[in-house]
Amino acid sequence: MSVQDYLDKHMLSRKIEDAVNAAVRAKTADPVLFISNHMRKAVPSAITKVKARQILDSRGIPTVEVDLYTNKGMFRASAPSGAPSGMYGAIELRDGDKATYLGNGVSKAVKNINEKIAEAIVGMDPILQNQIDQAMIDLDKTEKKGELGANAILAVSIAACRAGAAEKDIPLYKHIADLAGGGNHVLPVPAFTLISGGKHAGNNLPIREIMILPVGAQTFEEAMQMGSETYHHLKAVVAEKYGPHGCTVVEDGGLAPDITSFKEGLDLVMEAIGRTGYSTKLKLAIDVAATDFCIGSKYDLDFKSPKKSGQNFKSGEEMIEIYKELCREYPIVSIEDPFDKEDWEQVKFFSGLGICQVVGDGLLMSNPKRIERAIQENAYDALVLKVNQLGTVTEAIEVVKMAKDSKWGVVISQRSGETDDSFLADLSVGLATGQIKAGAPCRGERLAKYNQLIRIEEEIGEQASYVGESWRHS
Repeated sequence: MSVQDYLDKHMLSRKIEDAVNAAVRAKTADPVLFISNHMRKAVPSAITKVKARQILDSRGIPTVEVDLYTNKGMFRASAPSGAPSGMYGAIELRDGDKATYLGNGVSKAVKNINEKIAEAIVGMDPILQNQIDQAMIDLDKTEKKGELGANAILAVSIAACRAGAAEKDIPLYKHIADLAGGGNHVLPVPAFTLISGGKHAGNNLPIREIMILPVGAQTFEEAMQMGSETYHHLKAVVAEKYGPHGCTVVEDGGLAPDITSFKEGLDLVMEAIGRTGYSTKLKLAIDVAATDFCIGSKYDLDFKSPKKSGQNFKSGEEMIEIYKELCREYPIVSIEDPFDKEDWEQVKFFSGLGICQVVGDGLLMSNPKRIERAIQENAYDALVLKVNQLGTVTEAIEVVKMAKDSKWGVVISQRSGETDDSFLADLSVGLATGQIKAGAPCRGERLAKYNQLIRIEEEIGEQASYVGESWRHS
C-alpha cells in the first residue's frame, strides 16, 4: 500500500486539514501541540488494553492493581481490602494456597482480568461506565462476583472510571457526578480516627474506633488542620498518661493506648480537643463494631481482656442505656454498628430514639437488598459505603441514590487494607455524600484520600463548598 493509498483509506488528509484549520481559527501559539490534541480527539474512544498485577495493600497482604489503556493514555486503579465481608457482601477472590502469602494471593483474580475481563471490555467506550460494569457482571454470572472476584471487577471498574473522565477531559469527581445524574460538588466532613480498639488494635478497648468530625470548619483544608492538630495533641496526652508505648499506631492510623472502657478513650480525646481550642467545632463519632463481641444475645465488653471476670456481659437493652449516657456526657453525633449484624430489633428501637446518627455497616454490607429492608423497617438512618462490598462504580452510585432518596446519611469508607489509590476522595465529592471515613490524619494510604480532597477543593476554587454543619444531608 502506498502512502497516498494509506492516507486515502483512513481519510487522514481530511482530518489533518480540519486540525490545521482549527489551529488557525484558534490563533494558537503552539500549533503543533494544538493539532496533536485535535487529532487525538478525533480518534474513537475505546479501551485498547487491560493489564493486571498483584501488589500489596497497607497490611502487606496482596490485592489487585489494574492498568487500563485508551488512546488517551494509561489509567491505574487498585482494589482495597478488608476483613471477609461475610454472607452479604461481594467476594474477594483469593488463591487459597497456604504456601504463598498464607493463602491470600490474588493471582487467580489477576489472571481473570488479563484473560477474561480484558477480552470482554477491550473496544468498549470508557465513558459508558454502566455498560462496562454490566459486561463484567454478566461475565461473572454469580450474585456476589465469586467467579471473577469482586477485587478483580472493582479494580477494572475504577480504572475505567478514570479513563472515562480523561476521555471527557474533566476531573474524576465531575465525571462521577455526571454518571450519577449531576448535582453539587461538596467537600465532605472527614471522620478522623483518633483511637483504635476492637479487632483492629492490641489494647483492651472493645469498640473499634473513636473519631472526630470537624463540622465547625469553614473549608476542608481547615478541617484537615483541626484533625491533624487534635491527633498530635492526643499523642501528647497519651504519652503523658501511658508512656510512649501508648502511642502505637495501628492499621488505620489510630492510636492504641492500653485502655479498657468507652469513657476512658472518650476522655482522652476530649482532653486533646480541649488543648486545641476547637471544642465548639469538633464532634465525636464511634464505631462500636458490636458483632465482634456479641455472644448469643449478649455483648461481652471484656472480650479482649485476659482477666475476664465474666461479669461484664450486657444485654441489648443495657447497651442502649450505655449509648444514651455517652451521648448525654459527650458530643457524640454518630454511632456505627451499635448492635450485632443480625440484631434488627435493637437497631430499629435505638434509631427511633433520634439521639444521634445511627450508621449501618455489618448489618447492611452495602448490600442493596439489606439496605432496602433497613429503609422500610426504619433501621438506621445512615450507611457505610465500602465499594469493594459491591464491586463496581455503577452499583456504588445506585446505593448512594437509594440512601439519599430515603434521607439517609452516607459515609464513604476506607478498608483496613488500603492502597495509595485516592478514588474514594473523588467518589465522595462526585456523589456529594457529605461524610468520608478514611482513617487517621496519618499513614500514606489514608492521607492519599485526604490530600486528594485538599487538591479538589483548590481546583474548584471559590465555588468550593465544605459541607460542615450540613454533614448529615449534603
